[in-house]
Amino acid sequence: MSKDQKDKVTEPSNPFGNTSKFVQENTKSLAVIGCAIIALVLLYFGYQKFYLAPRAEKAANEMFKAEEYAASDSLADKAIKGDGSYPGFEKIAEEYSNTKSANIANAYLGGLYLKKGEFQKAVDALGKYSNTGSPVIDPLVLGMLGDAYSELKDYNKAITYYKKAADKNQNSFTTPIYLKKLALVYEEQKDYKSAVEAYKKIKTDYSDSQEASVIDTYIARAEARL
Repeated sequence: MSKDQKDKVTEPSNPFGNTSKFVQENTKSLAVIGCAIIALVLLYFGYQKFYLAPRAEKAANEMFKAEEYAASDSLADKAIKGDGSYPGFEKIAEEYSNTKSANIANAYLGGLYLKKGEFQKAVDALGKYSNTGSPVIDPLVLGMLGDAYSELKDYNKAITYYKKAADKNQNSFTTPIYLKKLALVYEEQKDYKSAVEAYKKIKTDYSDSQEASVIDTYIARAEARL
């Protein structure tokens, strides 16, 4: 090998670049970052165990009375506001946020406000509800949002939520209910073609449902207006 060739030979490159040099020069900073991450993890688990868990248990223990009141229309106000000894759903939703009980309290509140005709309050409460995976409660909350927006005559949003409710955990109980409500809103907007499609979906896909037993009348009415 000639001298010129020797001069051209280079050391193999480090595939990791200057990682080792970076680590050496930043050991102190990396140690600080590592400690910070550990501290955050400890804080998170501490928050879950010593803050959220006791609050969740307390909320669950206090909510049973409001649930009893919610079962009676005449006691709806006590279910919402409490009775002086036990808190109502409003206080539980506010004071125990981030707990399962607060989440369910918002669903209760939405339903109670709907019954009272306080539709914007219903929207506000139901909008705070987070999906739990329940095949019944999740579509019902979406459906109640559709009801509230329908009463507020915000039909575009009503359609959005009725569609979501019908598609959520499709079954022969909730799905035909919200398909029918969806179709009725379409009729309100004079979109009879979409109304007919929704009605016919009930007839073909949910023929055993209660809604299907009278759906031919609705189909005929909507088709007559096409």
